[in-house]
Amino acid sequence: MRFAIVGCGVIGGAHAKSLESLADRAELVAVADTVPERAAAFATEYGVRALNSLEEVLAQPDIDVVTLATPSGLHGDEAIATLEAGKHVIIEKPLDVSVEMARKVLAAEAKSDKVAMVVSQLRYEPAITVVREAVTSGAFGKITSAATSMAWWRSQEYYDSGDWRGTWELDGGGALMNQGIHAIDLFRWLMGDPVEVYAWADRLAHERIEVEDTAVAVVRFANGAIGTIHGTTAAYPGVSRRIQIHGDKGSAIMDDGTLAYFHAAGSPYGGSGEGNQADSVLPKENASDVAAASAALKPGSHSKQFADFLDAVAEGRPPLVTVTEGAKTLALICSIYESARTGASAKIPQL
Repeated sequence: MRFAIVGCGVIGGAHAKSLESLADRAELVAVADTVPERAAAFATEYGVRALNSLEEVLAQPDIDVVTLATPSGLHGDEAIATLEAGKHVIIEKPLDVSVEMARKVLAAEAKSDKVAMVVSQLRYEPAITVVREAVTSGAFGKITSAATSMAWWRSQEYYDSGDWRGTWELDGGGALMNQGIHAIDLFRWLMGDPVEVYAWADRLAHERIEVEDTAVAVVRFANGAIGTIHGTTAAYPGVSRRIQIHGDKGSAIMDDGTLAYFHAAGSPYGGSGEGNQADSVLPKENASDVAAASAALKPGSHSKQFADFLDAVAEGRPPLVTVTEGAKTLALICSIYESARTGASAKIPQL
């Protein structure tokens, strides 16, 4: 399949590297950016043609798939235009910055026969795959609670590096919408649909930004479970991404993609059935494969998700992270912001 990347910044580079790793199945043929010099430099690096707008990209008959690596607040309109032009689309997280726009993308997808996918590459980490299976199979029993924490650091220079960063219009939020969304997506995917949230959010360590650099939230899920979300870009020098899932028959803790703790009563995954079973969950005979997969899925790597996209197109099925999935995670974050803004609990909107 022939790809074009729109947006030649850091994330655009991650998309390009991932396509290089899939060279037997995917070919990058064009890149576009509203800054012509940036598009030209990117195009020279990858040996492709440079364009200056999404409109130019959509007019190219040899492009099958467009990947959007542009500011978040542009994603929805760009995804709709791409689908209406008869091309597949990969949307960098988040889907957009409002639930209203998410609904419009869902409507455009429903009218199209093309595949649309939202980036959430951490869903493909081996540890997450194992924990998701344990949750859905009932190995942890009734899920009762969960917690996720993303205590990271972003310098003032980071926010000053782009006039769209830290704005509600184009960034859509701060520590949660931009940085924490990956962990929040995993948290929601493991726990099921949230129904209500109560939250606080504030800007505590940065200047010249409109959005939060610190937020906490308590979430009630449809299955009755309760969870907490903590996200910040004001925790110098930055520590790990941590997700905990607890049930009445088992628990798991994931730390930056590593399975730090796993216990399921009756130990359906092998081992003694006592203590920390994490070492026995991923078969030792596949240890080298797991290590290779983990290395390939460092933050910023989209290779495995892009491969899933190619498989979805070939097999006529949805990818793992559909527009609906991206919209659900967006709705949770938007509800956190609503609660923090109003000082009251917020219901999660229906899509």
